[in-house]
Amino acid sequence: MAKSDRILRLIQLLRSLPKPVTAAALAEKLEVSKRTLYRDIDALRLVGARIDGEAGVGYTLVEDIALPPQTLTRLETEALSIGLAEVQFRGDAKLADAARDAFAKITATLKESQQRDVLHAVSQVYRFTKNDASEVDMTVIREACWSEHAMLLNYRDLEGCETERRIYPLAVLYFERAVMLLAFCHLRNDYRKFHVTQIIRATTLEECFRPRRVQLLNDYVADLRVRVRDWEENPSKFQLRIDQS
Repeated sequence: MAKSDRILRLIQLLRSLPKPVTAAALAEKLEVSKRTLYRDIDALRLVGARIDGEAGVGYTLVEDIALPPQTLTRLETEALSIGLAEVQFRGDAKLADAARDAFAKITATLKESQQRDVLHAVSQVYRFTKNDASEVDMTVIREACWSEHAMLLNYRDLEGCETERRIYPLAVLYFERAVMLLAFCHLRNDYRKFHVTQIIRATTLEECFRPRRVQLLNDYVADLRVRVRDWEENPSKFQLRIDQS
């Protein structure tokens, strides 16, 4: 690992690991000797990072030179803590890791008094069960949504029937009991929500549907509002479709 990359990684470790973090733990994470780790700590201090601690005691990053200072109210800090904690419970492994890293970066930009607010937040998030893990890499699905590329899904519906779908992936939706992929399905020529745990295989295709994603989402929301309104006016005569098919 190049020294510049290692220094950036060291800063992130100082932000995210429980404090104080020992030189041994840092060296192990960076795969370097403790001697190299001490030199890197000194290099950070020379360019302005305030790092409390010493060899044999552990280190705490007090003032982060890499990020601009943030000014958040106590309530905003609470909201941030709750939101990112929820992502750690609901997201897949990579998304959960990203939430932890983001929280560490943002916390590192706060004043010491605000950092204490984060540590002693009044509201906490607990989930005793997690969503079932998906068989596919959710990163592939998210990237296809961002890049607006069509996908080919091998999908098993809730009744066990397997189909192959060419779709335009639009968004990943987090419901109370399920994570679903909202897409325009060419097999049904309509919008569908796919349970991500039922996706057997997801392949990104060369076909790009840019810049149609925003319009497709707007059309879906408009159609949904009409169906919700009709359901509210005639609940006994109208069945609101919430499941995929």
